[in-house]
Amino acid sequence: MDGVRRIVVAALIVGLPAFLYAAQDSSSSQKTTHKATRHTTVAEEEGPPPELAEAESLIQKHDYAAAEPLLKKAADADPSNYVIWFDLGFVANALGRTDDSIAAYRKSVSAKPEVFESNLNLGLQLAKSGQPDAEKFLRAATLLTPTSHVNEGKARAWLSLAHVIEASNPDDALAAYHQAALLQPKDSEPHLSAGLLREKQNKFAEAEQEYKDALTADPTSSEAVTGLANIYMRGKRFPEAAAMLKKIVDQHPDLVAAHVQLGRVLGAEGKNDDAIAELETGAKMAPDDLSAQRDLADLYTSAGKPDKAEAAYRALLASHPNDPDLRRGLGQSLLRQKKYADAQQEFIATVKLKPDLADAYIDLAFAASENKNYDLAIRALDQRAKFPTEMPALGFFLRATAFDNLRDVKQASANYHLFLQAAKGKYPEQEWQATHRLIALEPKK
Repeated sequence: MDGVRRIVVAALIVGLPAFLYAAQDSSSSQKTTHKATRHTTVAEEEGPPPELAEAESLIQKHDYAAAEPLLKKAADADPSNYVIWFDLGFVANALGRTDDSIAAYRKSVSAKPEVFESNLNLGLQLAKSGQPDAEKFLRAATLLTPTSHVNEGKARAWLSLAHVIEASNPDDALAAYHQAALLQPKDSEPHLSAGLLREKQNKFAEAEQEYKDALTADPTSSEAVTGLANIYMRGKRFPEAAAMLKKIVDQHPDLVAAHVQLGRVLGAEGKNDDAIAELETGAKMAPDDLSAQRDLADLYTSAGKPDKAEAAYRALLASHPNDPDLRRGLGQSLLRQKKYADAQQEFIATVKLKPDLADAYIDLAFAASENKNYDLAIRALDQRAKFPTEMPALGFFLRATAFDNLRDVKQASANYHLFLQAAKGKYPEQEWQATHRLIALEPKK
């Protein structure tokens, strides 16, 4: 969304001077526009300076370097001609000299304050360079009438003003976006920008409506679809998010992020096969995207494909060997394949790399118990107990079974009791085991 905004603002800066420049063929409607803009100047009464006409011909050919000295000569001869200063502002901008462009536009506005295009372009240039008086000239433009394309021009003024004041006055910015939308009902950009602003304010219902309005204005707007998908994902409205993301994928099959996001949403819905297909597509298109590759590896594990998960994690670890989350993911995929010795080593590596990864100690305890390394399992659980978060119920069960196998009846019994208190029917198989072990360990006297 931010990228869309930058593109639009840049387009305004480049495109707006066309309102003042006459096309050279007689069929162009902008020729009339050009005369209408200049007819109040002194130069018009006596005929425009020859340097100005020649310069504008060069501008039409994009030969800005050649036009500039002619315009400067014309300005020396007629320093109060706002058209000359406007052209100099445009040329300086085209040549990448923002400060010179601003200075020329200021002189154009000073020479004739009521010209819409001069105020708008000055405001845009000031906004581009971060100067505080950008708002002043953009507001002035909203009160003036463009030389031609009136609704389009005024909409651009309101839109530009809204962008400038968003941070300082969001309510006024929203009002400005809505003014732009009223003037250009088929333009999605005002609604897109308003939607993004509403998202920043955490007003998601209002943002959703703005994105829907953007889609009404432009049914092909992928930015509006993306905005709606973001809103639906925030609200965990996964079916609606998936529908929006499928639209994006259909419109832009080469858009990696859309495939990846669709895969994540489908995974959240439990549609693992469809999710894997989307993530595999995204991962193939962007093999260096660590996030997509990691999501795919995680999904392989949760989808019951631990062999594929193992391969994916090993590939990631080849370039990121010290990533504890990848180490843990590999360990979990090995657990599901009953490769307990290898899993144990990965979990040991995990907690060495990230000692505060609390739940990794539960993983390590489980792998160690399956390897009959009960001392290691107990040490891992002792480390987990040092964290302020509550010990998971299964941690007590693992501790109980480890002590049970080590013939420590007292500790085993105590931990079986703790497990049963914490489990509360969530682990029926382990609860059955704990109950029957307690019968054996605590015979009635």
